[in-house]
Amino acid sequence: MKDSAEQLPDLPDETSETAPSHQVGVGPWEGPLPEGDHWDPELLANGDARNVVDEYRYWNHDAIVADLDTKRHPFHVAIENWQHDFNIGTVVRTANAFMAKEVHIIGRRRWNRRGAMVTDRYQHVRHHPTVEDFVQWAHGEGLRIIGIDNFPDSVPLETYELPQNCVLVFGQEGPGLSAEVHAAADATLSIAQFGSTRSINAGSAAAIAMHGWIRRHVFGQTVN
Repeated sequence: MKDSAEQLPDLPDETSETAPSHQVGVGPWEGPLPEGDHWDPELLANGDARNVVDEYRYWNHDAIVADLDTKRHPFHVAIENWQHDFNIGTVVRTANAFMAKEVHIIGRRRWNRRGAMVTDRYQHVRHHPTVEDFVQWAHGEGLRIIGIDNFPDSVPLETYELPQNCVLVFGQEGPGLSAEVHAAADATLSIAQFGSTRSINAGSAAAIAMHGWIRRHVFGQTVN
């Protein structure tokens, strides 16, 4: 049977990598042209205004993705998308910044890409139509499911030893994690808050949780 968690094809985007009105990036290559299959002739000739780090200036798209694939971290990120959550683009952009292995969209297939700032072109994004499909995939990959939300049984992210091989799951903006994901999670973590608001948005929560994984498994900082 075909895996229900299939890779997403390229979909129409609300953003592009066309240079904005102000100058960004770099202009045409100056001097003798470099050699190598990873260089993009068009970018070398016309300049590179994409949202990429300097290391990847003038590289073609496939070469960038291939190089990133040699460096990705083993944690995954998932977000539920039942009401076309506008935060998903921001989550994808942050996942790219912290080099998550994959981003998983649970629920509706289409999502608002504006906040991704085109980083989804360099990040593997996988779709799961139901929570059941997602959970089956995670168990098959040997990943622990870690929900991020404020439930009575949640434990503080700040004191929890995040496992190396895991998928961090974030709920829909507003209602938060669904009951199905809550029940399937190996643990549910809350983020400490000290003000009057009841919650922070999913994009901010995702950045905090991903950075928690980075602190633990890249910088070796254990919790107290």
